[in-house]
Amino acid sequence: MTAYLITNVSVLGAAPTDLLIRDGVVAETGTGLAAPDAVVVNGTGLVALPGLVDLHTHLREPGREDAETVETGSRAAALGGYTAVCAMANTSPVADTAGVVEQVWRLGREAGLVDVQPIGAVTVGLAGERLAELGAMADSAARVRIFSDDGHCVADPRLMRRALEYVKAFDGIVAQHAEEPRLTEGAQMHEGEVATRLGLTGWPAVAEEAIIARDVLLAEHVGSRLHVCHVSTAGSVGVLRQAKARGVQVTAEVTPHHLLLTDEKAATYDPVYKVNPPLRTAADIAALRTALAEGIIDIVATDHAPHAVEDKECEWAYARPGMLGLETALSIALDVLGPQWDLIAERMSRAPARIAGLAEHGHDPAPGAPANLTLVDPAARRTVEPTELASRSRNTPYARMTLPGRIVATFLRGVATVLDGKAVK
Repeated sequence: MTAYLITNVSVLGAAPTDLLIRDGVVAETGTGLAAPDAVVVNGTGLVALPGLVDLHTHLREPGREDAETVETGSRAAALGGYTAVCAMANTSPVADTAGVVEQVWRLGREAGLVDVQPIGAVTVGLAGERLAELGAMADSAARVRIFSDDGHCVADPRLMRRALEYVKAFDGIVAQHAEEPRLTEGAQMHEGEVATRLGLTGWPAVAEEAIIARDVLLAEHVGSRLHVCHVSTAGSVGVLRQAKARGVQVTAEVTPHHLLLTDEKAATYDPVYKVNPPLRTAADIAALRTALAEGIIDIVATDHAPHAVEDKECEWAYARPGMLGLETALSIALDVLGPQWDLIAERMSRAPARIAGLAEHGHDPAPGAPANLTLVDPAARRTVEPTELASRSRNTPYARMTLPGRIVATFLRGVATVLDGKAVK
């Protein structure tokens, strides 16, 4: 295995030091290190972070390889500074059996760019009618610990309770797509002034907030772990704040786009801005940013949702919801939070690794730690060009935007997956 000597790099914004990576771990740190057999990486001006971990990625394989594959999504993740991603279950066939989750897991290992941890479906076919093979997926080679019907809410409270009770046996977690479907039928965007002006059916904030309120009560009742996907409203933040104050085992995520983009973007009728849950208001964004800083929202998760051209370049009403996120997430975090490196490491690496139970990830670069890390140039600025993205799809809402920060290198267990801003393989 190739050894790497990263010179004069700042670990989480601290004074410059050297990092020697050997045999998959950070072997040594300090100034003036020498290793004649190592490949030297000049870290001057760069910041070293623990490799990023995404708890919410759509890789589309199996079934929609025209939009993304495990390999192309893994490459996009590595270029975004990620060393692990959790792949959502809404594939075709749905990842609701041990066989499908093992297929996704093996494809990730073959790509070798990031650790791909499959998420299993809560219900068979995401239909919300009966539980999927939760135990079999947990016992499989993929060792699934997170279960979600993302894209669909587990709307039946009895079924949600059963799922929460079931996963306790193996310290699992249910990740809920919080959307009361009877309140969002026909909805096209956030319910508010912009929707009224545009003549589009509104998606009320309470549709999200009602499910979160119900589910934290269920999680509290059965003593189980709940994770709330893509929180988007100020009201949801309030529910989570109260639940955490009571000691409920609930964690939550926010996406980069819900931290930056408002429902005003829909005024263009450009389907690239159609997403589930929808873009909300400036007041919601302010509440989400505060909650993220305070830890009421635990992590940033991309909800990377690639779509083929025909699924996005069509009329708004027929376009599929979702945006790309892996290659731009750290830049958005820098734009929103500024260079608060410890906070960024907590929200984008340590906390998601803890929630997912990924023991090798989320470690700050230090002697003996697994060498899963990323190097960032905080002074660089990049203009997002969709044709230059590694993803097989092009539905980025940040096209031609200039964003702060550039991923210079990513290492997965001491193996360089990105060097000088380019994928190694």
